[in-house]
Amino acid sequence: MIEDTDIWRAANLLVKMHGANAAIVAAQRADELLAEGDMDGLEVWKRIAQATEQFLRNKPEDGEAVN
Repeated sequence: MIEDTDIWRAANLLVKMHGANAAIVAAQRADELLAEGDMDGLEVWKRIAQATEQFLRNKPEDGEAVN
């Protein structure tokens, strides 16, 4: 199991490298892994894609606590 901190590090690097396209890049990688039948890799990249979306959000969701 990949640790959450590693997922966030990977997402942060994708955002630095690809900017607003980071979530798309992560989703494309997830699709590639699905096509290869790598279900473990797929799950990791789905988590990375979700984390990149969180990095790229501009405002909190309804009812979400703000620090």
